[in-house]
Amino acid sequence: MNKMKLWMVAAILFSGVVGVTSCINKTRIEKEVESAARDMAMRAEAFTSVINNYLVDSIGSHYTPGEVCIPVVLYQIDEVHNDSILVWGDYWVFNYNVVGDTLKCVSGGNHPGKMLMCVNEEGNDQVVSFEQVEDGHGNLESAKRIFGKYYDAFHNANSDEAYREEVRASTIADYVKEHKLPVKYYQDYGWPAKEIPTE
Repeated sequence: MNKMKLWMVAAILFSGVVGVTSCINKTRIEKEVESAARDMAMRAEAFTSVINNYLVDSIGSHYTPGEVCIPVVLYQIDEVHNDSILVWGDYWVFNYNVVGDTLKCVSGGNHPGKMLMCVNEEGNDQVVSFEQVEDGHGNLESAKRIFGKYYDAFHNANSDEAYREEVRASTIADYVKEHKLPVKYYQDYGWPAKEIPTE
């Protein structure tokens, strides 16, 4: 999740308080805003990891297996409601085999929808449900129902092939760097290999 977005949310939450608080309390309120924003940023990083693990375990495992499964989040927006979080996203999952210096895609697919995340008994966020957009005939209707006011943003991201590939390449680059994979390219079946960006 974009950290700037988190700071903005925290600032909005506390703006009313700041507006009516005396100058004497200004420093205390600013510290509270910064602390809340840091807490939200840490939680956002944690639940991004939870979502990625969910995609790998619950979605990627249903495809032809590969040596590596890399989820790609094309579009995501989160709403925090006390102890629960609603997360709308356009999620892609790709399984790859490492062949020489290339990640060769063996399977994958697109799974847009809305996740509900809650805090479990151990105090950790977990995905408790995932309502996915239907394939085929019910696709448009279910997408509009599930994404609601976020439908246009979802549709714009999903239908932009150049943007999709840019996000995918960037995500692969991050994964390769984090896991120190000895690869320089990724390739879909029947298509030329593409270089993995280095910056």
